[in-house]
Amino acid sequence: MASSPCGNTNFDSGLEIKTRSVEQTLIPLVSQITTLINHKDKPKKSERTLAAIHRVGQAVSVAVGRFVGVGEAIAAENQELKDEMSQACFEARRAGDAIAQLTDVGSASPSAQIDARVTVFSDRTAMIKAARLLLSSVTKVLVLADRIVIKQIITSRNKVLVTLDHLERVSTFQEFVQIFSQFGNEMVEFAHLTGDRQNDLKDEKKKARMAAARAVLEKCTMMLLTASKTCLRHPDCESARINKDAVFHRMRCALEQVIEIVTEARSCGDSKVLPVSIYNGIRDFKSRVECLRENLYSWSPQDMGSQLDVLVERTEDFTDSPYTNHEQRQAILGLCQLARQEAQQLLQCWIEAQSAHAKQPPQDMEVAILKTCQSISDLRRELHKAAVSRASDQLKVHGEQLPLRALKAAGAEGNLEAVAEYSRTLTEQKEQLVETCRLLCHVSGTEPLEITCIHAEETFHVIGPQIISAAQTLALHPSSKIAKENLEVFCEAWESQLCDMALLVREINDVFEGDKRPYLSLPRPGKHSANLKTSKSVKLDAEEQTCMAKLGLELRLLSSDVDTEIEKWDDQEHEIVRQSQSLASMAYNMYLFTRGEGLLKTTADFFHQAEVLSEEGLQLCSSLRTFAVQLVDEEKSTVLTEIEKLVALCQQLQIGGKTPVQGKTATFQKVDAFIQITKGILTVVLSMLPYCNKLHRKYKSERSSLGSPQDWRERQDTSTPVKEEGALNGKNGSNGFGVKSLEQHMASINLLESK
Repeated sequence: MASSPCGNTNFDSGLEIKTRSVEQTLIPLVSQITTLINHKDKPKKSERTLAAIHRVGQAVSVAVGRFVGVGEAIAAENQELKDEMSQACFEARRAGDAIAQLTDVGSASPSAQIDARVTVFSDRTAMIKAARLLLSSVTKVLVLADRIVIKQIITSRNKVLVTLDHLERVSTFQEFVQIFSQFGNEMVEFAHLTGDRQNDLKDEKKKARMAAARAVLEKCTMMLLTASKTCLRHPDCESARINKDAVFHRMRCALEQVIEIVTEARSCGDSKVLPVSIYNGIRDFKSRVECLRENLYSWSPQDMGSQLDVLVERTEDFTDSPYTNHEQRQAILGLCQLARQEAQQLLQCWIEAQSAHAKQPPQDMEVAILKTCQSISDLRRELHKAAVSRASDQLKVHGEQLPLRALKAAGAEGNLEAVAEYSRTLTEQKEQLVETCRLLCHVSGTEPLEITCIHAEETFHVIGPQIISAAQTLALHPSSKIAKENLEVFCEAWESQLCDMALLVREINDVFEGDKRPYLSLPRPGKHSANLKTSKSVKLDAEEQTCMAKLGLELRLLSSDVDTEIEKWDDQEHEIVRQSQSLASMAYNMYLFTRGEGLLKTTADFFHQAEVLSEEGLQLCSSLRTFAVQLVDEEKSTVLTEIEKLVALCQQLQIGGKTPVQGKTATFQKVDAFIQITKGILTVVLSMLPYCNKLHRKYKSERSSLGSPQDWRERQDTSTPVKEEGALNGKNGSNGFGVKSLEQHMASINLLESK
């Protein structure tokens, strides 16, 4: 085999992409390289094929050359990155030249001349190595450039810290006004930089932490102004100094948290970010119990008992709280006991099945699995109810702001005794709210919401004492307008956090109740009522749910497979993608029904969901027909054949939905039949998605070719010069290609090279 123009390289391709702008910049490059790698290796190459490959290869080479020019300019302006950036640019240019050489097939029409040279046709391994090198080196350039954005944030933070230190030491109003003006400008710059970074982050946990830190800085800026003015007006007042010191300390902590996020530094406070919540524990426990249906030996009985003990122990945060009412405490304790009993029964069945060397769980174990999962779901529901109801009750009571009003009035009257009395009331309210935030964190359902709960807890914990110190200052100086203004600012921050907490409770409820997208909506009066009246609503008992548990699990796996295939599409806004995603989501909702969970509570709800699913399936058929118009011969025939299968299955659901059934047995059989048909629909969709994706990429690449780095930025809807941004940093896009697809391409290149 001819030698590779690229040679061997040890360049690191295991780079982690942390921002959306970097992965969006890589999308067109990956698309073009994929076209070159995946071309059909036919004995005879048409002139059209040769011209297309030559055009794509030359376009990649030209674009890489311009891209490298930008990277080299960045290296020249940033000495600390010069060596690494120059090496990455050198590797990218070398790979681009190699690709240009390997795809230089358009000028040699006779096949003999083509075969005599090293080309993409004669040396596929060389093309794969060049593609690997190009992807890794371009990614390296982008990641290095992204460090400049991080450097800008750190530099901006350092300027804010220096000015903050000056503000803390000022002794005159005139000096304070001058420095605070500078501080305000620096905070605006820092807010813009961190806001852009927050939107660009891919990790939702980091985004939530960044949002919390930025919220603290925003609110503390106004607190810092009034607290500092109060301290300057009353320099000998101890409560005013305590009030001001607390604001400065909190701002420094928030600034440090921002830097920890952007630099991924670890601190001793990281363990507080995501405490182990009951929701996560229950989710993991249920998942492992359900996996026993597939593998009896995936877990040990001892581990299951230990994990359940840990879960029950965490519920003590609810049962030991003095603010939990007697009825809720007894309900939680009763459900914990029931969960233990059901788990014990499952353990016995499990041990017997293992002793008998069973490959699948017997019927009694299936029932025990279902009952264990149901009991743990009931426990989660009761804990959610306890946390949310307590939060709602407290929001109603605290919404009247009685202690705050009393503190303002007592402070304005100079009544220190009354301030002390109402401070105790506010402290008790603060403790209640802090504990409620902890309980909400247990049932929040997502990691970003957990972080928001922690932020709310910390905010109440800090602002409560600050309000008290501000009220004490006003009581000592009742005629001071600035002291009165300062107390107002802190009270407004408390009220603002109560509003944020109300929003947080609604979001936690939404997560608990499930996805509320339109296609999951249940029947409303006057809509779809005719069909629903033909069947009496029935709830499945434990035995019936056990019988369809395996069917439901298969439905879940299929919907998950469909979601995985959807993620591989470049164009996430394509009709085929959106409609397939709808089908997968509705199928997942039907799976939840088999477990007694989710939005579908009765068989009537289930049949309505199946009817909506069939309508969406027919819409998908229409989109597929439109897509097939551009296809030819065998490709078109294959797609049309699958469309016919999909139409037939959707029609079966529609016909079945209009057929009334009488009796519980017939209703159960109808549910079973609908699950089978839905499985068939997802199976067809699952086979169509990768095939259509392949064709979509093929025809898209033939219609367009890669231009230059400017074209990349235009696809991201941004015209900001790269040098000014310093990071080749485009704006966020909605394209779903992402790093996952990039990793898949890198893996496929590795596989091809190994062959």
